[in-house]
Amino acid sequence: MSRRSEEKLAERADLMAEEEALRDLAAGGSGLVGLDGYGAGAAVRRSAKAKARSDARRGGEKGPAKPRELYIPARGWQGAGGGRVGYMDPPTMWRATTVQACGMWPFAAGSGSPMIGVPLGQHLFTGATVCGDPLNWFTRARYISNPSLFMLGMPGLGKSTLINRMLIGLAATGVVPLVLGDLKPDYADTVRALGGQVISIGRGRGGINVLDPGAMGEAAAKIGGDAGEVLKAEAHGRVLNMVAALITIVRGRPMDDHEQSVLSAVLHHLRERTPPGHTVLLPDVLRVLTEGPDRVRAVTLDRGSDTRYRDAVDPLHRSLLGILDGPLGDTFASETSTRIDANAPAVCIDISGIGEADTQLTAAAMLAAWSDGLGTVAASHALADAGLAPRRWFFTVLDELWRPLRAASGIVDRIDALTRLNRSLGLGDAKITHTLKDAEALGTDADRAKARGFVERAGMVICAGLPKTEMEDLGKVVGLSRREIDLVSSWSSPPGWGVRGEDEEPPGRGRFLIKVGGRPGIPIKVAITDAERDLHNTNTRWTTNEAAIEQAAARTAREVARLSQEGPLPLASPATPALPGDPGFPAVEASAGGWTA
Repeated sequence: MSRRSEEKLAERADLMAEEEALRDLAAGGSGLVGLDGYGAGAAVRRSAKAKARSDARRGGEKGPAKPRELYIPARGWQGAGGGRVGYMDPPTMWRATTVQACGMWPFAAGSGSPMIGVPLGQHLFTGATVCGDPLNWFTRARYISNPSLFMLGMPGLGKSTLINRMLIGLAATGVVPLVLGDLKPDYADTVRALGGQVISIGRGRGGINVLDPGAMGEAAAKIGGDAGEVLKAEAHGRVLNMVAALITIVRGRPMDDHEQSVLSAVLHHLRERTPPGHTVLLPDVLRVLTEGPDRVRAVTLDRGSDTRYRDAVDPLHRSLLGILDGPLGDTFASETSTRIDANAPAVCIDISGIGEADTQLTAAAMLAAWSDGLGTVAASHALADAGLAPRRWFFTVLDELWRPLRAASGIVDRIDALTRLNRSLGLGDAKITHTLKDAEALGTDADRAKARGFVERAGMVICAGLPKTEMEDLGKVVGLSRREIDLVSSWSSPPGWGVRGEDEEPPGRGRFLIKVGGRPGIPIKVAITDAERDLHNTNTRWTTNEAAIEQAAARTAREVARLSQEGPLPLASPATPALPGDPGFPAVEASAGGWTA
């Protein structure tokens, strides 16, 4: 019921009470009215009859008559100066912890909302604060068995904004956020504000040397001994897999087994003959293949024949030339522009400079970023195991999951391995996409099955607004009730046609449902702060630049003022073409076929 309707009902009740009181007074009653605003004449008359019966039982003794009482309406008298109150404002609500307001806390049990982790927002129905993130729910609360998060939702409803809040909250507790492939970018400004490192990759922006062991090589040198040799061997395998992934992207199919043996022999040969402080590049691999040293020839089974050796290495040689001279060469053929700082509080590898249509370079950059970033994680844990560095936890973000999944099948395998091993790596992760149908667009049944497994193995599943059909499909995986399906589906509706102004938002923006196993979902509402809004605006190219508009208007005004001072322009001049009717303009005449000069 609206406020206006409540006021009308209250006024009608008061009028009825006044009329009842006047009738009661006219009949000789007291005219008393109850505090609820309704007439009480009948009640007074019943009370008088009861008193008369009581007096009769006591022998007819009769006490003094009860004086008449003044009628006072519950909301005050109507009219000027009557003090009429049309609507009672509710009391102000204050929020405090039980420690700050322990004497005013009347409840013996909480509302059931989790309070461990990053503060995310308020419960949509109870208003209680809801906290949570994959790492704290895995390590401290033990709510989930896998420190991973999968988020789905339609575009523009705040998915990356919620993840951005988790990054800020986890960074405050010492966790290192790693955004290994920021495609928009959505998180670069936040990482800069946290004092972290932002590395740009793309043509003319920066590159990654996939043969550089990076942090793992440095950690192996610091550790030394058997543990250092183990880390060197792991770094060698990571480099080998990265080069094989680049060749797979260029060819469109995996490498042959004997080619991987040849490539491994080349990398060992280069590592043994490269002096300390120098790194190996892809052109060095081509040079070794051309020279054909004995260690490389031994794995080709050439038996002293140059023809057999060339037949064995030429396909690999051509693929490497395709990397260097093709669309990937500028990014992966030179030294690493900026290495990942293992001590940085946050790291973001920005690949937003790569065009969306350049799927090969996007896939290669994503693979290289993940290889370099996870190598840094492994190096950090190796140093901590050796007692040379403190233990650190990491939180990786893979936004717009549909793009890297479609770019190359190798990324599906890499992410699939990550979701199975992140517990042993001390690594939490968050994957964000739009719908489950993004997995159905993959090329093979194996890739589609692996992508569907991301949701099934996720410790937390967070849903923003989704269509009802999509929610029903998701309910088969995570177990959604009919009420939860209807609630999340209502958030995917657009605002009404009559909505105006840039401050109006879709009804589902900032609303999420958190699902953990078979537990009932937790619906929350996220309200971002001004600092978060400034750091994280995914619609920057749709934002009006007021300053630029004002400068353009000022330039136009100055130009108009200058032209008005110079006077009217001549009708014809050497710099101005003659118009029809001016001297020198070609004569024309009408004809049946049209105008002719």
